[in-house]
Amino acid sequence: MNTNIVGVKIILSALWVAAMFVWQQGDVQRIYSGDFVPGEAKLGEMVSPATLWMISAITMTIPVVMAILSLTLNHPMNRWANIVIGIFYTGYNLIGLPRYPSAYDKFLIFVGIVFTALIVWYAWKWV
Repeated sequence: MNTNIVGVKIILSALWVAAMFVWQQGDVQRIYSGDFVPGEAKLGEMVSPATLWMISAITMTIPVVMAILSLTLNHPMNRWANIVIGIFYTGYNLIGLPRYPSAYDKFLIFVGIVFTALIVWYAWKWV
């Protein structure tokens, strides 16, 4: 196996893990700081709480799955999965960024955006 391919796979996997940890850190800090009060989520007005928690579970599981897939998928599929899902998470976080009032949240989301943008960049350059 080409060491360049192995190196990029490890970088992509590590970036997914790093993004996931930053997002989880934000969730934990939000709960402990009192900035998040269960039942007061704006999406909760549009969907049931069970649906809201399922959406949350899915959006936080995809980076875990991508960390594994980045190491195991073949090159073309791996490259495109990282580009598409990386763009999705970059956009998802850019759209969500303004709704968080605290500086720590904005900082952590920005760091996550940098990680997902790097995922897209590494995958795009990976030929």
